[in-house]
Amino acid sequence: MKIPKLNSKDCLTVTDFSANELYSLFELTDKLKKETKKGRFRPVLKNKTLAMIFEKNSTRTRVSFETGMYQLGGHALFLSGNEIQLGRGETIEDTAKVLSRFNDGIMIRTFEHEKVVELAKHADIPVINGLTDSYHPCQALTDFFTIFERDQNLDEMKLTYIGDGNNMAHSLILTAAIFGTDISIGCPAKYSPDIKVIEKAYEIAGKTGSKIEVTSNIEEAVADADYLYTDVWASMGQEKEAQKRKKAFAKYTISMDLLRKTGKDTKVLHCLPAHRGEEISAEVMASPHSIVFDQAENRLHCQKSIMCSLMK
Repeated sequence: MKIPKLNSKDCLTVTDFSANELYSLFELTDKLKKETKKGRFRPVLKNKTLAMIFEKNSTRTRVSFETGMYQLGGHALFLSGNEIQLGRGETIEDTAKVLSRFNDGIMIRTFEHEKVVELAKHADIPVINGLTDSYHPCQALTDFFTIFERDQNLDEMKLTYIGDGNNMAHSLILTAAIFGTDISIGCPAKYSPDIKVIEKAYEIAGKTGSKIEVTSNIEEAVADADYLYTDVWASMGQEKEAQKRKKAFAKYTISMDLLRKTGKDTKVLHCLPAHRGEEISAEVMASPHSIVFDQAENRLHCQKSIMCSLMK
């Protein structure tokens, strides 16, 4: 099995990789998925360990990384933010150096993206961003792999994201730009993605031909979309804003009525957890349009390919 050679030591944002590198990752992901379905597991990371730092809780991130390391013949260590001294009793630099002596890779799920950048700067081993307030690269790569399974010409389609201009929107818009995928972000004006991320995406799109749109007009956003995507309106750490956000996003729900306005047999993605009746209707979640749980499963396979490529 051919393991891609990546130019970056780490996976901090999707812009760490070129389109060719990402296509190579997808090819490996596809092979690993097919083998997993047959009950075959390659011990590519035999006797290697992944330190998993969780300062934000998670279902999919912990289970997918831990299961993935097991299937690759390695071992994952769960490190709660309450149990280690990262950034409190010990500097991030020292933590990076110590973990580098014990482990073969670090996955971190935290708040400030700068913390992940600092960790990677001082670590001698690969660092994988499992989520920050700014980016969620593993999820975005999984999402595009899920699309790739159905439509391999990623530069000939349109993805529309409906909802908060959050870390998920940031990673999707950058990944779309890299692949040359057209993307529309439909969100209230006050909740648009960070302008610096949009400018970076435009810069990349200038070379790939990706068309990027940010609009508060939801019908305009979904027109001709091959895929619709949404996420919760209030992310972890924004619980106090939940009621305010419900009002702001009241019209930004993926419903069957909205799906019909695409004019296509559009598929729907959601990175989960889903709040049915808010950002997505229960009817859409249960419909043939939903590929949400295929998408959730693919976190395991896509992250295995990332770990293989960085840690082997």
